[in-house]
Amino acid sequence: MLTAQQIYMILSALFIASLVVSNLIFQKFFYWDFFGLYTFEISVGILPYPVTFLITDIISEVYGKKKANLVVTTGIFASFFSLLIVYASDAVPATTWSPINNALFGKVFGATAIAVFASMIAYLLAQYIDIHIFHFWKRVTKGKHLWLRNNFSTFLSQFVDTFSVLFLLCSFGKIDWELFGGLLLSGFLFKVLIAALDTPFLYAAVYGLRGLFNLKPAEELRLEEVRSEV
Repeated sequence: MLTAQQIYMILSALFIASLVVSNLIFQKFFYWDFFGLYTFEISVGILPYPVTFLITDIISEVYGKKKANLVVTTGIFASFFSLLIVYASDAVPATTWSPINNALFGKVFGATAIAVFASMIAYLLAQYIDIHIFHFWKRVTKGKHLWLRNNFSTFLSQFVDTFSVLFLLCSFGKIDWELFGGLLLSGFLFKVLIAALDTPFLYAAVYGLRGLFNLKPAEELRLEEVRSEV
């Protein structure tokens, strides 16, 4: 059986992988016709992003605010480290037979620095807001109504995230300002939709972890205490 520490590490790994990948693939945009009701036009970088908010909500609920903030901070270092790797890869010259030449590599990853900067600013604001609001509603509801704090915290934080990253990308000339409004609406609605759909997964994860570690409602697992008992 996996220990509480091992599960926390797995969740952290999924969080960091989702965050780093979203920064690397953001330059491709796609459209999605939602049953004829609305056509989304969004970056593929948004696809793994809702996973990060789901994971921080799981960690917040089971492991507490401190451990959730730790994952967020770790994600920042991982993103900047990935940026250094991209810079180093861009700096070395490609061979004449390389399937990806210097120009193509620069076109795909050339905006990564701006993307990481914009993403990190938006990410910091959104994630810390999400965690703070999540625990505010947890105190107000005395640990009840998980769906309420999950969705209320995520809706606001996702708007902050979407607005901030698009504002910065437009300010740096990576996206035309005329696209700002449409991308903001599409990005926010998509994230709200995913946040609503991931609520059952949040309940399942929290229910499973509470049962696994015999936690009472609203009780949080302290990894330091677990280690001291081993």
